Amino acid sequence: MPNRRKRKQPQLHPALSPPSKSPKTNTTNQKDPYPNHPRPTPEECRSVRNDLLALHGFPKEFAKYRSLRPNLDPIPLLSNGSAQSPAKPEPFDGEDGGGACGPVESVLDGLVSTILSQNTTDLNSQRAFASLKSAFPTWEDVFEAESKALENAIRCGGLAPTKAACIKNLLSCLLEKKGKLCLEYLRELSVDEIKTELSLFKGIGPKTVACVLMFQLQQDDFPVDTHVFQIAKAVGWVPEQADTKKTYLHLNRRIPNELKFDLNCLLFTHGKLCQQCTKGGGTKQKRESDDNSCPLLSYCNISKSEFNS
Repeated sequence: MPNRRKRKQPQLHPALSPPSKSPKTNTTNQKDPYPNHPRPTPEECRSVRNDLLALHGFPKEFAKYRSLRPNLDPIPLLSNGSAQSPAKPEPFDGEDGGGACGPVESVLDGLVSTILSQNTTDLNSQRAFASLKSAFPTWEDVFEAESKALENAIRCGGLAPTKAACIKNLLSCLLEKKGKLCLEYLRELSVDEIKTELSLFKGIGPKTVACVLMFQLQQDDFPVDTHVFQIAKAVGWVPEQADTKKTYLHLNRRIPNELKFDLNCLLFTHGKLCQQCTKGGGTKQKRESDDNSCPLLSYCNISKSEFNS
C-alpha cells in the first residue's frame, strides 16, 4: 500500500493553558449550563481577540459602536505597526432617531434593523431598512401605514409579511404601553429588566435582544448568531451537544466583560470569511490565502484531560 502522509496537527496556542480564576463577567439570573466546562479562559479570549484583530483589523461596520464604549481595552497595534482608531460618531439627540444612515441609531432604530437582519444577508437587511426609512421617515408613519405598504418597503430583505407583522406589533404595543414610539427608556434599566421588557414583544428573540443590548445600549452582552455558534463549537468553547441558547449562557459567563464587544464583532466577521470554522463560511467572500491561514486552528483539538487534570 502507498504511504499516506499523516496530517500535521496544529500546535496548541500558548493561551490554551489550564484555567486559573473564573473570569469577571456580566451577572445574570440564569446559571451557566456547563459549569464544569473550563473554556474559554480569559487568556484564551484575549488571545483570540488579538489574533483575529491582526488578521482582519477591526470591522469598519462596528467602529461607530465601539467608539461609544470608552472603557474598552485600547485596540492593540496591528502587524503593520499602526493602531486602529475608529471615528467617533455624533451624539444621538432625538427620540425616534435618524435611521441607519445617521451617525448613531436610536434604540428603536437598532431593534427594527435587527429584526430586518433575520434570515438574510447584511446587504439585504441594510437595503430593507433604508427603503423603510425612505418610504416612512418617522415611526409614526410606519405605525399608520397599511401592512401591504410596509411589506413592499422591506420586501428586499426577505420574509416581508412576517417582519412587517413583527414591526407593526412592536409599535402598537409600545404606543399602548408608553404612549409614544420610543425605546430610550431602556437605557435606565438593568440588563435583566431590559431582557424582560423586550421579550414581551412578539417575534423578539434572545439573539435580537442581545444585539440591542450590545450595540444600542452599550451593555456587556455576547450575542450568539450562526457564525459565533459554529466557531464556538469548532474550537471547543462549548460541548458538542450544546445548542445556541446554552452556548449564549455559557459564553456570557466565561468571556470577560471588557472583551465581549471586540470578540463578538471579530468572530462574526471571521465566521463570514473562514471556510474552516463555519459550514459554508467564506463561499461568498473567500479570502485569498492558503488553507492554514486561520489562526483559530491552534485552538482546536484540545484534549479534555489537559483542562480537567
